[in-house]
This record gives sequence, structure tokens and C-alpha cells, in this order.
Amino acid sequence: MIQVNVEDVEFAPGHVYEWRMAVAEGDAPPSGVTSFNQEKHFSVAQEARAADDSLAMYIAATFELPGPVDREALGAALLYFVRRHDVLRSTFQQLVGALSCDVLAPDRVESRTIDHGYAHSSDEVRDLLHATFQGVDPLVWPMIRLGAVVRDDSATVWFTCDHAVADGLAMPIGVHDIAEAYLAYADGRHPELAEPGSYLAFSHEQRDSNAALHVDDPRLDRWKAFMAGAGSFFPRFPLDMGVEPGRMYPAVNETTSLLTAEEMKGLETVCQDVGGKVHMGLLAAVGVAVRKEGGPDVHRSLMPVSDRGSGPYAHSMGWFVNTMPIAFRVGEGRSFGAVMDDVRAALDDMRQHIDVPFVRAWELLAPDEYCAHHYWPYSVNWFSYLDFRRSPGAESHLARDARMHVWMEGSYWYSFWLFRTDTGLYMNSIYAGTDRAKETAHALEGTLRRTLRNLAGDGVF
Repeated sequence: MIQVNVEDVEFAPGHVYEWRMAVAEGDAPPSGVTSFNQEKHFSVAQEARAADDSLAMYIAATFELPGPVDREALGAALLYFVRRHDVLRSTFQQLVGALSCDVLAPDRVESRTIDHGYAHSSDEVRDLLHATFQGVDPLVWPMIRLGAVVRDDSATVWFTCDHAVADGLAMPIGVHDIAEAYLAYADGRHPELAEPGSYLAFSHEQRDSNAALHVDDPRLDRWKAFMAGAGSFFPRFPLDMGVEPGRMYPAVNETTSLLTAEEMKGLETVCQDVGGKVHMGLLAAVGVAVRKEGGPDVHRSLMPVSDRGSGPYAHSMGWFVNTMPIAFRVGEGRSFGAVMDDVRAALDDMRQHIDVPFVRAWELLAPDEYCAHHYWPYSVNWFSYLDFRRSPGAESHLARDARMHVWMEGSYWYSFWLFRTDTGLYMNSIYAGTDRAKETAHALEGTLRRTLRNLAGDGVF
């Protein structure tokens, strides 16, 4: 899987169909429990809607089905996918002081086919998909839309989600589930996929384990130490992006190559030589590259960490992401081994505090920022890395060649995601559309690429 702007993909022309989910008649659904991520997400959406300044975004995926496509089997597979995951059947309502969640029974979800007509060019397909993807609304069920661009000899299957029901690792899971279900239905069989864990059960466990968390709880000491060094709850991205505080800019979305597959093998070797792993080396390289571009000698950033684990939630749709603070030294003259020692120690310490939910820590330790801002208050230093070759769902050959599309309507920040595929290491960046932001983003990208190639070649920064 590769993460790329949908507007940069060359799709073949074809007939565009959508399978729109709807609620069938039936008994009132039982109530469920929402996660801290969902609660904050919906309150932000409601506040933004009330202020008429909502920021549109989506997470989507597309993949190719070869050969003539059985549309009836595909429609059955898409419906099966939504019925399979309880978070996709959940309806939400923001009440005063709480987020209400009701969970539809699988048989209460049905679908109807919508014919969007024939798209005669790649541009027309892209425009139609991009517009459809933007139709997902965090305040209106369903928060997923699914369909396909059908041709005589293939089909591009697509689905798009609101963040409340999916994260980055959910995309290959979705591709895997839909592809495997389609192959079964097309062969006249019922899908035999292992039952996924319930995201609602995960949310319930998260609530229970953090019900007594308070501002003086020792579990927050690591966050407090990080804030003392960073000067705030959110570590600022230290390079100049040329943005005015509080102003939203059109977002730029770019995907570029950093290392080839062969170069990644070299990086893997030098990381192992100093007792580390690839993700540690990438984190170290990002810190050093930021320092080379004018950043500080201590790299402080937030880092998303998956809460799925290898147990019952490994193949579940949902927003299984915690965000943790991390800090390590990257001063000039420090060797790769020395920086890696700091990174390893910081990650080991972070893992011991992974059970503290980011949103709850935010609410307790930075209550003014938690209540005053619709979004993160400024451009935040951020590190994210995914190895899509080993992600849940990657066992499907169709998932390996799939695409994930993250899109935001506007930005006042700079975010980038590193990801590895069979062909190498890539970087997807979204940043505010200013001349200065473009200059800064491209300079950092070039410095990071050179730093990584130096490491992959001879183990030095």
C-alpha cells in the first residue's frame, strides 16, 4: 500500500457505482461506549459546524480487482464489510457533556446501488472520487462510503471513512476484508474471515482503565516532564512555515520517494549493527535532519502508537491510535550510535506509559487548549512511520498494491508520514500552501533524504 493524494493517481475510465448504506426497520439499537478519540473528534466537529468553519478531511483507499467483475458479488462484499465491524454500524449523537453511541445490529444495515454514470477520463474519475470522498460527514451516519469504477476487464474498488471510525492501519484491513469477501461471494461461498475484535469493547476497556485518572496521578509524570522541556503540551514544529496564527491555508499534499528497497536494506543493516531497528533509525534521522535545517539540539515530538496489538483487535476497524511524547538528543557531532542509544531509551520509557490516552492527558494537563481550540493550536512536531508490508491485512496481494488517500481541505501546520512498501521508503506530506512552507518542506525533505542515504551507505549522519 502507498499513501498518496487521490488527485495524483491515474485511474482508467469506467462506470462509477456506489453502494450506499442505509438503516433497515427494526428494534432500537443498544447503546455503546465511545473512545476518548471519538469524543474529542465529535465535539470539535460540532463546534466547527456551529462556527461555520468546518474543516473537511477524509481517509480513503482504492485497490484494483482484475478480470471481469461480478457486481452482485462486489455489492455483497461491501455490505458484508460494514456489517462485520461494529464501529461502522455505530451511530453517534453529541449530547451536553457526553457523546451518545448506538450500535445497529448487522441485519439492520442494508445497501442500495447508486449509478454515478460513466467517467470518460482519468481526470473525470479522480474528480468524481474526490468529490464523493468529501461527502463523508462526522455528524451524519454512515461515516463510510463505498463503491467501484467498473470496466470490462477490471474494477477500481474504493471506500472512504471519517476518522472517527478508521485510522491509517484500518485501510489495509478494509482492503483485505472486502477483497477476500468478494472472492468468496464470486465463487459462490460465504466469507470465512475470523471474527474481529469489537472497537466498542476496546472503548469500554479504555474508559474503565482511565476512569480514575486525575491531574496529580503519577501516570501523568512523564507528560509533565515532557511539557517542562517543550514549554507546552504540544511541541512546536521548530522550522518557519510562514503562516499567520489562526489563519487556515489551502493544503498542499505531496508524496515523494526517500529510499529504494535496496537502500532500505542497507539502513536496516546499520540499525541492527548498533542494536536498533528501522523505526528507531528513521526517528533518529528525522531529528537530525530537523536540527540540520535549524531545529534544536533536543528533538521533541509527538508520535502515534497503535493500540491494536496482536490480540483480538489486530484486524479491527476503528481509531486505535494513542499519541505519545518523545524526546532525544541530536546535537551536532553526535554519532549515529549515540543518538540511537537515546532513541532506544526514550522509546523504552514511552512504552511503560503507553496506557495513558493522549486525549485524556490533553484534557487534564492543558485544559485551556483542550477547550479553546477546534484543532491543534499550531504546527506540531510529529513523527509517524508505517511498514505497510507488515500491516494488518497485508497478507492480501490486493492490499499490497492498494493506495491510501489522506486529504485535508486546509492547513496551518506541517505533517508528514513515512511509510515502507516493497519498493522502498516514501514520505507523504501535507502542509499549508505558503511559499515559505513549500520551501521549508522541500528543504527538510532533501536533508532527510541525504541523511538517510548517508546512513544506509556508511552508517554516519
